[in-house]
Amino acid sequence: MRTRVTRWAFRVTAVTATVALLATTRAPADADIPLPKGSADHYAGSQIARYEDVGASPRAARAASEDAVEGIDVSSHQGQVDWAAHWNEGKRFAYVKATEGTGYLNPGFADQYQGAAAVGMLRGAYHFALPDRSDGTAQAAYFVDNGGGWAPDGRTLPGVLDIEYNPYGDTCYGMAGEAMVAWIRGFSDAYLLRTGRPPVIYTSTRWWNQCTGNLGDFSASNPLWVARYSEDVGELPHPWPVHTIWQHTSTPLDQNTFNGPYERLLALSGGDRAVRR
Repeated sequence: MRTRVTRWAFRVTAVTATVALLATTRAPADADIPLPKGSADHYAGSQIARYEDVGASPRAARAASEDAVEGIDVSSHQGQVDWAAHWNEGKRFAYVKATEGTGYLNPGFADQYQGAAAVGMLRGAYHFALPDRSDGTAQAAYFVDNGGGWAPDGRTLPGVLDIEYNPYGDTCYGMAGEAMVAWIRGFSDAYLLRTGRPPVIYTSTRWWNQCTGNLGDFSASNPLWVARYSEDVGELPHPWPVHTIWQHTSTPLDQNTFNGPYERLLALSGGDRAVRR
């Protein structure tokens, strides 16, 4: 364990220069590029559901088991959440949308985040990325500053980068694969530098393959949260060998399965970066 901590401490130091360089080449802030009307809230998987046909055999809810943990994710789209009801249904973790780009805050974030914790769920926050509006460093900072941080308290899950189809325009935000990988790397490195943890990456296999061109490898550092609305998780984004979380349906709200027993979910929240499933 001591060797692992030392290795990660070196990683944090190594990204400092990269983050500083990226900070000098930021794209315009979201405040300079008004979002279209109707853009108040895009929840995790909203565009995946739109483009990848969620009507095709969404996976049925499963009973609690020793090798998986059930959870949900929410945004302002859900409003007030009956957390006790979800707990009684066996949900043991939740992710709550905090931010989008550098110009949107979930107005219900605090209530939802605290509500999940109040019933005993492990909880974390996620950020909906807009790579064409500001750079990854800026968006990571905005996320951390507005609820997306992490604490080694044993109940806070690492923050999530939600990277998926562009709700406002070009599928890949006008970026070629190398540029997209660099943007994701910038966000991940900046989040790691601020929190000591790499973010979980949420995406779909189809979007990832198309928009990164399979050019980047985040599998050794970033846990994978994959969205696929089907009876099985299917092919994973390149080159992850395993997934950490699977979002398997968006009805009646986003539902997820952690790929491992509860003890491993606790380890992930507590700071064990070796947990991948």
